[in-house]
Amino acid sequence: MEKRQLVLKNGEVIHYLEQGAGEKTLLLIHGNFSSSMHFTPLLERLPKTIRVITPDLRGYGDSSYYRRISSLKEFAEDMYSFLQLKKIPKAYVVGWSLGGGVALELAASHPDVVEKMVLINSTTHRGYPIFKKGENNQMLVGQVYESPEALGKDLVQVVPLLEAQKTKNFAVMSWVFDKTIYTVGKPSAEDNTLWINESLKQRNLIDADWALANLNMSSQHNFYNAGTNNIGHVKCQILHTWGNKDIVVPEYMVLENVKALEKQSKLVVYENCGHSPLVDVPDQLTKDILDFIA
Repeated sequence: MEKRQLVLKNGEVIHYLEQGAGEKTLLLIHGNFSSSMHFTPLLERLPKTIRVITPDLRGYGDSSYYRRISSLKEFAEDMYSFLQLKKIPKAYVVGWSLGGGVALELAASHPDVVEKMVLINSTTHRGYPIFKKGENNQMLVGQVYESPEALGKDLVQVVPLLEAQKTKNFAVMSWVFDKTIYTVGKPSAEDNTLWINESLKQRNLIDADWALANLNMSSQHNFYNAGTNNIGHVKCQILHTWGNKDIVVPEYMVLENVKALEKQSKLVVYENCGHSPLVDVPDQLTKDILDFIA
């Protein structure tokens, strides 16, 4: 499947995949270190009677990165502009990992465009903090970085991945995915090659990590900031999914989202599943999404 492209009003060029046609539109928002291509397991399983669109976020995959972002809300505004240009008044929005944070920001800022939402192993609405490290690289909980530039020098969580992307080091990125994302099931060699090469295209790692750390839609301080308290602006029904072997997004993050939106939420936990239900339980994930939007 070849990517198409669309120029947003802010000048960013968004590349995306699109398939199917029908009254319902699914907007799939990928996570960090990934792109639209990581959703191929869903694209292969979803019926062609549903219109499915999955963009590369700004700075990921083949999309441009002319303007640096500092918040996930900027990604959300890109997605809103994208939907407007595509003349899509309402969509069912699916967000995986970082993409879940983008989906929440989109639903809070533009509740009229989100019909329902599916959060796949999503970051909490209170952000994904990166703390400073001590002399032995141990995490100093509560001690935060003062700027994206300072965060970009984190020798544990940022620098190795940043160097792998800069040097297009397939082996390092593949090893990282194998140890953190694919802790249960493993993709085929063909899929792994495709997805790792897409991950190596990312140009915004430091800014994306900074945006994740500073995401805070609650009214409580998250070490980085006091929060916007706009989680209450999310009005749609939400399906939360999580794999019980996920070592990237811990259970408490998913439960924080469920609790903040408990009247609108349904939680599904996949047994023996890691951070990528797309690899570990793609058939069940597809069924749960289709049942939820039915």
